[in-house]
Amino acid sequence: MLRALPDWFGIEEAIVQYVQKYQDMRFWAAYVAGRPVGFLSLVRHNAYTSEIYCMGIHQEFHHHGMGTALVAACEECCKEQGTDFLTVKTLDESRSDDGYAKTRQFYIAMGFRPLEVFATLWGEANPCLFMAKSLKHATRGQ
Repeated sequence: MLRALPDWFGIEEAIVQYVQKYQDMRFWAAYVAGRPVGFLSLVRHNAYTSEIYCMGIHQEFHHHGMGTALVAACEECCKEQGTDFLTVKTLDESRSDDGYAKTRQFYIAMGFRPLEVFATLWGEANPCLFMAKSLKHATRGQ
C-alpha cells in the first residue's frame, strides 16, 4: 500500500520502518470490492494523547470520504479510551509540495490545527508540522 503512494512514501527505508512499527499499533483499513485502498495507524503516547502515525488513501479514491471515515473511526476509539488530544505530523508548507498541501488541507478540514514546526525533526529538507485536535471540550479536573 505504501509503495502505491510514491508521492507521499517514496523512501524505501522509511517504508520498511513504517511496516515494522505498525505491528504494535492500532490499525484501520478501507476496502473497495475486497481491495485495500486506504489505511490509518494510531500510536497512543500516554493517557492524554494519541497520534495518527501514518495514513494513506490511493489517489484514485481521494475525495470519496474514506479518509474522513478512517479519521472518524480513529477518533471514536480515542474517545472510548479517554484520550484528550489527537495529533499528527506532516510536511510543513515551508517546503513546497502539492501533495502535502492537500494533506494539510485535509487535516485542517478534520479539525486539526497547526501547533509548531520542527524544522530538523526529519532533517532540514523535510520540516515537520505538528498538528493537534482536541477530542474533549473540557479538560480533566474541571
